Amino acid sequence: MRINVARLHYLLQISRSGGVLAAAEAMNLTPSAVSQQLARLEAEVGVPLVDRTPRGIVPTAAGRELIELAENVEREVNEAALRVGAASELPSGLVRFGGFQSFVSGVLAPALPRWRSDLAGVDLQVAEADQNELLRGLRSADFDLIAVEFDEAVTPAPLSAGTREVALLDDPWVLVAPAGTQAAMGLVQLETLRFPWLELGGGAGALSAVTRIRENLPDSTTASHRYVNHQTALALVAAGEGVTLMPKLALQEHSLSGVETHELPGLGVRHISLRYRLGRKPHPAVSAAVEFMRTFTAGVDEAQDQSAR
Repeated sequence: MRINVARLHYLLQISRSGGVLAAAEAMNLTPSAVSQQLARLEAEVGVPLVDRTPRGIVPTAAGRELIELAENVEREVNEAALRVGAASELPSGLVRFGGFQSFVSGVLAPALPRWRSDLAGVDLQVAEADQNELLRGLRSADFDLIAVEFDEAVTPAPLSAGTREVALLDDPWVLVAPAGTQAAMGLVQLETLRFPWLELGGGAGALSAVTRIRENLPDSTTASHRYVNHQTALALVAAGEGVTLMPKLALQEHSLSGVETHELPGLGVRHISLRYRLGRKPHPAVSAAVEFMRTFTAGVDEAQDQSAR
């Protein structure tokens, strides 16, 4: 079971407000957005978290456990904010950040104008690298903070001593096929695709997801082309050479001319999170960067939920 900690805030606000409508008003969101986050949290834990009664919403036993956890998280965050504030009213210093391509271009780059406003004293140094390089760079202290991604079926290795992880968002996998596929086939079904699957280079983020999906497609075929970056994949798909999976976040950055995309049941998601080293003393600039990215990506996650409806 993997819980997106950011969603605990929605459950906590529903409990405090007494219902979804009141929680939505308090959070300045739509009721559907709050309901969606509650539903996704229940899906993550696998049990109902609230009972809906004529008098309002009542937490279940599991819901009360998570509400207590959410209160503890809120308290820890508030206490941490006080400690950071005591050390320096405004965080300052250098943060060396490493990330993969779709996160840097799809999340971090659009956030930089706000970063310059909210974290004016924090200098950000960004480097794009594949995941193995990012993990090595964090261990060797070449990076202060990195973004990592894992397909939902992958169990990451345990964190090394002194390393912390903060969940950011779940990015859905999307089928990318040549334009006209749906028109030719009607309802798109993976089992009846007439196209081969493009091969992925070892460093491609979708490799685990494609492998997982194809395990249930014994009759699928493999194209004679291999790609690493998303732009190459889109060009090959547009040319009719095959199909592949790409993260929804990455598709927002590229022209989709010649391709069509489908969010199909069972494709799953990739989990995106931040990792950083916890030194003997808190690093105010890194702590501020983590909180900034957590808050910013919460808006990205909500926007994806809205677009999916």
